[in-house]
Amino acid sequence: MTRTGLRRNDPAQYEELADQWWEPGGGFAALHWLAASRAEHIPPAVAPGALLVDLACGGGLMAPHAARLGYRHVGVDLGTAGLRLARAHGVLPVRGSVLAVPLADGCADVVVAGEVLEHVADDVAVLTECARLLRPGGTLVLDALADTRIGRFLMVTVAERLPGGPPPGIHDPALFVDRARLLAAAERLGLDLRLVGLRPSLRDAVAWWLGRRGTVRMAPVRSTAVVFAGYGRKR
Repeated sequence: MTRTGLRRNDPAQYEELADQWWEPGGGFAALHWLAASRAEHIPPAVAPGALLVDLACGGGLMAPHAARLGYRHVGVDLGTAGLRLARAHGVLPVRGSVLAVPLADGCADVVVAGEVLEHVADDVAVLTECARLLRPGGTLVLDALADTRIGRFLMVTVAERLPGGPPPGIHDPALFVDRARLLAAAERLGLDLRLVGLRPSLRDAVAWWLGRRGTVRMAPVRSTAVVFAGYGRKR
């Protein structure tokens, strides 16, 4: 149970914390860092009207990056409070499930699935939707939490107690992602996908904690056993 009495991974937590989406020092601080990291792996739009579909967009933290790269930005989420914020930041909001996205096949030049796979009971179903939405040659960027003992310990037992870490109860470790299953599903779905480990820059994190830096860079690491990103394209 969370401090508010909700069960772990209850979507209602996002409604309760909606005022923190755009607070760089709030409960979703690390999501700002991850959004910037995702953007580094998205190519600039090659044509007017190129579409980026942002699954589980929350308050729309990808918005400034999508705009800078030249994309129309569609955000899909179930949370109405987050979608209102996303709209205010220039995102075209679509209320719907990431398990059955109400958008056409092959509509997207880019699909972003950030910090969502570890929040659903069927992560392969979300990956299937990513593949369906992407046009051939389209770009997929995702990040998630690995289903490992060290991942569960660091991201729940430790991180929920640290500044900048996830709000207590936001994750259910039983839903963390099996990386081998994800890669096997990607291959079946026609997605070329590679996984890379991520961690916050320790120097940046210390400066952020001391109030000397507004954001924290995510650094690539060899191990994917805690936080990992996936970068790929549809064949």
